[in-house]
Amino acid sequence: MIPARYARAVFCLIMSGLMSCIVTGIATVKAIGFGPGTTGDWLASWAFCWPIAFTVILLLGPSVQRFVNRMVRPQD
Repeated sequence: MIPARYARAVFCLIMSGLMSCIVTGIATVKAIGFGPGTTGDWLASWAFCWPIAFTVILLLGPSVQRFVNRMVRPQD
């Protein structure tokens, strides 16, 4: 098991991986359509984008969480 102190980083890693996979897949199919090279192009795009998405979520996540906390009222 991974120590609890790494929970935020693991969350960011998994969330960024999933989101970047989905978004690059959609963008790749929209840009080039389905074909024999689509999967390779998608994976290359995903490999490029995942570290960027991870960094953005890791760095901006706390600010976004604070913003959301100000927008919602506490549960009764």
